[in-house]
Amino acid sequence: MNKFWMFLIGVLLFGFVIFGWVTGTYNGLISQRTEVQTQQAQIETQLQRRFDLVPNLVESVKGAMVQEQEVFKAIADARTKYAGAKSGTPDKLEAASEYQSALARLLVIIENYPVLKSVDTVTNLMSQLEGTENRISVSRQRFNESVQVYNRNLQTFPSNLIGGMFNFEKGLFFEGAEGSEVAPKVDLNTK
Repeated sequence: MNKFWMFLIGVLLFGFVIFGWVTGTYNGLISQRTEVQTQQAQIETQLQRRFDLVPNLVESVKGAMVQEQEVFKAIADARTKYAGAKSGTPDKLEAASEYQSALARLLVIIENYPVLKSVDTVTNLMSQLEGTENRISVSRQRFNESVQVYNRNLQTFPSNLIGGMFNFEKGLFFEGAEGSEVAPKVDLNTK
């Protein structure tokens, strides 16, 4: 074999290695971006579960808590806003945050009414709601972990070269609603 053919084979092998690396890195970034999207959809699924469950809880306790109509209205308004928001948008997350705030106020009220806690229906629904909140928390954590892996790969060499070439965008972390670190306060004064 002469030097020309050896050089040509070497160039072709190098080209295949580069092509394989680019393809593998691109497909890896696509997989990670898809995982981020899947985890975001999982959060929305759990939020929808919450929105479907809470009206049942509200109806179960509404008769005993006539004086708390403001909280029920806030829950209904936030639920309507959530249902009307486009999936994957800041509006949807904002509506979920408003709903979460109203829900937190409702939970504080229920804790202050021991008689309500003893009602089997309320106890069961509260348990379901607690499970839903835990699922949402886990889904948010998994989403943020997926975003972290994806973003890290977009920023590290050499996959950042492929990410830049194909215009991959950095993922945004799911952050808690502003003020969610402060426990809600409910004034039960009916004066």
